[in-house]
Amino acid sequence: MTAPLTPHDQPQFPPYPADGGGTGGTKGDKEPLRAEIARGALIALLVAVCGVALGLLWLWLAPRIPMVSDGQAVYLKDTEGEEAIGADGTFALIAAGLGAVTAALVFWRWRRGGVSVVAGLAVGGLLASVIGWRIGVWLGPPTDIVAHAKAVGPKKVFDGPLELRAKSALVAWAAAGMLVHLCLTSAFGPRDPEPTPAPPHWAPPPPPPTS
Repeated sequence: MTAPLTPHDQPQFPPYPADGGGTGGTKGDKEPLRAEIARGALIALLVAVCGVALGLLWLWLAPRIPMVSDGQAVYLKDTEGEEAIGADGTFALIAAGLGAVTAALVFWRWRRGGVSVVAGLAVGGLLASVIGWRIGVWLGPPTDIVAHAKAVGPKKVFDGPLELRAKSALVAWAAAGMLVHLCLTSAFGPRDPEPTPAPPHWAPPPPPPTS
């Protein structure tokens, strides 16, 4: 009869992953990452669809650019008018307002936030701005000014095409959405629990000196 092996004498085997995988990440590690990517893609898609509202509002609220033709060339009716600048400003204001609204709705739905939420707001805001810009131009007055002037006739005022001259306005939605979401997260987001302080460690007093 042999003596039982002590824990020191027992053979040691390396732990084997429960999912049968190799050296790569486990399935449990990949699932949260996939969920984060899916959440960001969903937010970007939902925000981008709202670009249709931006295009319709811009078409409705943007000032028109009156133009006139003398039969040979097309001119601005009011050479000192600021309608073109007003169209850019209107687009930026509407986009910023919709960006703030979508950021508030996203924060209400996904209060914990995260990188995927912010990335979804940014990408979705850019896509929504491009969609709104193209819809406004498409549904607005014809972009072929010469053909439009010939169809209207000389000495008659007509609306010029709706254009976005300052392309920097395309980032207004994304910038406003990220800023509003950051403010809401800082003010009303969940807080991490305060760490419990460790009890103080008292070292034993040194031994008395020997004579």
